[in-house]
Amino acid sequence: MTLLALVLLLLALSGCSSEVVDDFTQTCPRFIANPGGTLSPPTVFKEKNYKQICQILNNTYEYATLYDTANRIPVYSAYKFEGRKGCDRKGNWYIEPQLEDQRYGPKMASESNVTQINNQAVNADYTGTSTHHFVKGHLAPVLHATSQSSANATFTLTNAAPQNNKFNNGKWKKTENVVAKTLEKKCKGNSAYIVTGVVPGPDKLKNRVRIPSHFWTAYCCLDNNLQMKASGAFIGENKNDPVKKMSVKNLDRKLSDEYGKVFRVFGGKCN
Repeated sequence: MTLLALVLLLLALSGCSSEVVDDFTQTCPRFIANPGGTLSPPTVFKEKNYKQICQILNNTYEYATLYDTANRIPVYSAYKFEGRKGCDRKGNWYIEPQLEDQRYGPKMASESNVTQINNQAVNADYTGTSTHHFVKGHLAPVLHATSQSSANATFTLTNAAPQNNKFNNGKWKKTENVVAKTLEKKCKGNSAYIVTGVVPGPDKLKNRVRIPSHFWTAYCCLDNNLQMKASGAFIGENKNDPVKKMSVKNLDRKLSDEYGKVFRVFGGKCN
């Protein structure tokens, strides 16, 4: 048995999965807001370095991610919010083998199972960086996970970007709590969708992983008739300064300026 064949067998036996797909509106559409019954995904950049991932654990899709293999960080993760569940943090970080070679199949894995890793971050990129003020910052966070399995699935480096450690445990953590409390109050009994992302900055971590200049998040609540009930957005620089609250429409404008091309969080809807 060849080394690759053995690795593929081990990955097939693993419960952790994520799948690089052509279109996550086809493969894992449940994480995409559908106001008025029309799927309205965040903008998907068309360049080849952007990969769509349906994140799976134990054969269940948990959220969707657009990943940038050039900068080795996600652009955003999209997921549903069903209230805070008090999930534990397991802390075992995985990578996405399919970003290196499609033959690996749709399985998350530890780094030791992949022979060469060029297209994504690895744990060593973050080793020792907390002393330089950066940690792995979740996009889809444990706080918003719908179950313990969902929480475990957030621990993939395709769902994390370098985040200022004080921001991570300060203003951004507060923002995640504000979003959760808002949706628990305004969207109870309805469907809540969240998209959380980053804006690439000018610097790199260990000359490999792009450090975001900003973190952002937006939510859209739809009632049982798929009409918008509530929406809102936040964006903050990657330092422990106050996070700005704004409308989804204004976040679309801000992100279009930051990315240098048109970007719509909910397909131009949920404004």
